[in-house]
Amino acid sequence: MRIKNKTTLMDPEKFLIIAHRGASVQAPEHTMAAYRLAKELEADYLEVDVQMSKDEVLVSIHDLTVDRTTDGSGVVADMMLSELKQLDAGSWFNRKYPDMAKEEYVGQKIPTLQEIIEEFGESVNYYIETKKPEENEGVEDELFELLGQYNLLDESLPEGKVVIQSFSEESLKRMRTFSQTIPLIKLEKDPVVGPDARRRLEEIREYAIGIGTYFERIDDDYVKTAKEVGLLVHLYTVNSAEIAEKWKAVGAHGIFTDNIPGTRI
Repeated sequence: MRIKNKTTLMDPEKFLIIAHRGASVQAPEHTMAAYRLAKELEADYLEVDVQMSKDEVLVSIHDLTVDRTTDGSGVVADMMLSELKQLDAGSWFNRKYPDMAKEEYVGQKIPTLQEIIEEFGESVNYYIETKKPEENEGVEDELFELLGQYNLLDESLPEGKVVIQSFSEESLKRMRTFSQTIPLIKLEKDPVVGPDARRRLEEIREYAIGIGTYFERIDDDYVKTAKEVGLLVHLYTVNSAEIAEKWKAVGAHGIFTDNIPGTRI
């Protein structure tokens, strides 16, 4: 839904570079180091996955457990923020990617969404995913309250200063009850292609302004149909300029990328 005569960051004529989990090729994903680097590399958006700690604080982490990206183990939703903050969320990156390793990555912490917003404020644009909302009950309420607290939904800001995405239709529709103007993106893991694509895309258009989907699961006709329906198309996860160029030529409106420098076109 668009506000007439309002500046929009969701310009269909612009090809957006969305920093997937921050600059996650060059720094440990979903850490302040990755977000700072993404800003430095001039990504159009910082992508932030959010879920809730046991004490209902929004934290930025992709997996439902901390096992892969920290030195700890356990389910995020079963851990208090104080427990999550004790974990090292950066050293794993140095071990796995020695060519990209930096001393400053050791001891990086899982950031809260509030910490991210407090650091960057209105200097960046936010592309926030409600992660597994069925297992993070109330995440939409907490998210809307926090965005309001920091005036990131103020009508004086360009449309799209904050974009909300989710694989969950219910979560997006919940967000829509809070705001009639915030841009919503429906993530599609297994997009409906072929003759039934238009029907599915028209359903999504009733509550969202765009779709995010895996580029290898769609074709040119899918992008064309989505555009005819009036949806933006953001593709994940594109890490080469060649692939980015191809989909830009087809008509996609942007990409999620781990490798911001490698996808400049």
